[in-house]
Amino acid sequence: MKILFIGESWTIHMIHAKGYDTFESTKYEEGATYLLEKLNEHDVEVDYMPAHEVQVRFPTIIESLDVYDAIVISDIGSNSFLLPNNTFYNGQTLPNALELIRTYVENGGGLLMIGGYLSFMGMEGKANYKNTVLADVLPVTLLDGDDRVEKPEGVHPRTVEEHLITKNITNWPIFLGYNRFVAKKDAETLVQVDEDPFLVIGAYGKGKTAAFASDCAPHWGSKEFMEWDEYGPLWKRLLEQVSKGK
Repeated sequence: MKILFIGESWTIHMIHAKGYDTFESTKYEEGATYLLEKLNEHDVEVDYMPAHEVQVRFPTIIESLDVYDAIVISDIGSNSFLLPNNTFYNGQTLPNALELIRTYVENGGGLLMIGGYLSFMGMEGKANYKNTVLADVLPVTLLDGDDRVEKPEGVHPRTVEEHLITKNITNWPIFLGYNRFVAKKDAETLVQVDEDPFLVIGAYGKGKTAAFASDCAPHWGSKEFMEWDEYGPLWKRLLEQVSKGK
């Protein structure tokens, strides 16, 4: 199984104030390192495209996506796909990256979106996938505006439907938040937090789709989640479910 994993990277620019004096520093971080390592351990081949590369390196032809069994989008907003550098700075017309993903899924590819501050609608609605073609592709209906549910006290999801993905999972670890959405009528909700869908699977055209409401890593993804025995196997089974030919 070969997947394209997109997102989960950021740059932090800091101003350090020490009395009268200040200085600046910048650091780059990636949030999916642990997940990608676990996938590799479970024989999943991963091509990783950090968020900052999408504007310059995302494929412009469907054939470049067809080599993958599934695409994962995690914590990267729609603007990074819709505003490639040559369009934003040079006024050039280019293929719509999200339309390419839609076509890829319609033709039989898999799509998984993982939650975060720039997933689904995200913080202040800035991820804004509701107003893109992926709103039709995802197995969930997105809300208007900011869809975050912050839970500093922690929440425990619960399995509500047994499936190959959730088989024998009865005790989920704690999470510190998630994106709220509504499962579409033709989708299956496998896991919930209270009455909110947490893990939903569905189909679009010939392809399969999934939405995981919380983070694959901190901060919403707790230490307990990262150390959970089912962490790697869960992602492997989820990707197998949405992959081509499954």
